[in-house]
Amino acid sequence: MIIEVRLINFEVKEEQNHQKESEQLNFLDETTKEIANEKEKDLGVKSPLQSKDERFGILRNEHFPENILILDTETTGLDNENDDCLEVGSILFNVKSRSVLAQQSFLLPVEINNAEKINNIPAEITRLPQPLSEAIKYFESLVRVSNVIVAHNAEFDKKWFGLKKLPQIEKPWICSMDDITWPADRQLKTRPSVRDLALAYGVPVWNAHRALTDCIYLAEVFIRCSELEKLLIRALEPKVLLRAEISYEDRYLAKNAGFRWNDAIKGAWSRKMSRRDKEKLDFPVHEVDFHS
Repeated sequence: MIIEVRLINFEVKEEQNHQKESEQLNFLDETTKEIANEKEKDLGVKSPLQSKDERFGILRNEHFPENILILDTETTGLDNENDDCLEVGSILFNVKSRSVLAQQSFLLPVEINNAEKINNIPAEITRLPQPLSEAIKYFESLVRVSNVIVAHNAEFDKKWFGLKKLPQIEKPWICSMDDITWPADRQLKTRPSVRDLALAYGVPVWNAHRALTDCIYLAEVFIRCSELEKLLIRALEPKVLLRAEISYEDRYLAKNAGFRWNDAIKGAWSRKMSRRDKEKLDFPVHEVDFHS
């Protein structure tokens, strides 16, 4: 009787796994069809792709990442010239299998932590003996085997690398807050917090504010995200800097679209986004040179 029940449970589990795999394959097939159709539109010619194998080949041409390194930092302040990074957390994540391959967190010694009330890391703890040089070497090995770095508010995190003990990272970056357009059915803000993102995908949230904690939140979101491949492909598209051409009365339109006041462009609402997303805006914008 026990053997029979176990066999039934095994068969049910196998059927669930088969259904999940089938759903993922159907989603990828639809994604590649969509990309092919968009290329037809851009080029003005009909795509010769007919078979499913040929359509899946598009994913490779679109630089689909195999492994991503989810990364977060904790710092003593906001200014990378006067403050320091005191903690790095990272998770190596395989996209196809939705699996965590490795994870790491380490502290960097600092004399004072002005952000202790936020990250709860006393400066004296960072100065306790630990194998820091080995930790940094292992971190560099995780970077090497990853195709893309993913961080929530990547512009903030990336500016600490290449300074002091932290190595420069020469890999593409994706910001899960700005570069990824999350599915509308999750009812998220245009620039969601990592905790709002976690809650939207049913990921339990606890109070700890440490680098590895936020990495775990993102990894759990990616595990639950059936559209992850498509979202990453879209996130890697080239970005342009846009200035919103709107009146004071209509400023909410820019704010709701993720534009920020007085940020990249002083005295204006601005945001970096792909030209694909630019076409979806319901207010006029002007492209601005990044270096102007």
